[in-house]
Amino acid sequence: MDLTDPGNLRLALRLAGITPRKGLGQHFLVDRPSLEMIVGAADLSDQDTVLEIGPGLGVLTNRLTDRAGRVVAVEADRVLEQLLRRDAPSHLEVISGDILDFNLSALGPGYKVVANLPYYLSAKILRLLMEGSPPPALAVLLVQREVAERVTAAPGNLSVLALSVQYYAEADVVGQVERHKFWPAPEVDSAVLRIRRRPAPAFAADPQLLFRLVKAGFGERRKQLKNSLAGGLNCSVDVSSDLLRRARISPAARAQELGLPQWERLYRQALKRGVLT
Repeated sequence: MDLTDPGNLRLALRLAGITPRKGLGQHFLVDRPSLEMIVGAADLSDQDTVLEIGPGLGVLTNRLTDRAGRVVAVEADRVLEQLLRRDAPSHLEVISGDILDFNLSALGPGYKVVANLPYYLSAKILRLLMEGSPPPALAVLLVQREVAERVTAAPGNLSVLALSVQYYAEADVVGQVERHKFWPAPEVDSAVLRIRRRPAPAFAADPQLLFRLVKAGFGERRKQLKNSLAGGLNCSVDVSSDLLRRARISPAARAQELGLPQWERLYRQALKRGVLT
């Protein structure tokens, strides 16, 4: 049965007794070219291990098992998980559970992630993949278009999410997937986000301390950085202004304007002055 046909998809769900739950991000992709774009962006071979998050009825899963040597599909919906197990090829492992509880070390180094992410979990899953051990070498993710644009933003429009990805990896948007290519259709368009892990982070740092600094800077986006840092780091405006000047950053700048080189300089100065502990 071709599940990229909305009629067939509705029939399959009805026979399985499933009603899509938008609250769980259950929007099924029913567009063949979009599926091929996702799989093509992952550049798969029979040597690859692939993690799929939320495989649903397995439309994407079938294409992954055609190309990859090992596919691990993590599905939170028990009914869908049982359906995936039926006639599953030997190189497909179906895991029942929440991806946020999944042990990434079971995949081994160098694995790839290919997934249609539930909108409400996108940021948490991105953080898991960036900070997990081991991290994926490559992730190709179908996400809300706004999320893809935030992750790939340049200085001037940066966010904590963008920096948390760009510190570890290079990200680009492969293509757009309009809302009518899903059933049921979501309220927003999507995009295919590709994330390639760097051999090493953008610069050496303690990630906990670095992102404490970053989050302090973004704590009050409308304020100048000297004020948001003072509030977030529990120091005086004089101290935060001095840090910024030593890092060659205008005290009047705002957090979204700073790229990674500026955050590195600010991080070094904050450590040196004992503001980050």
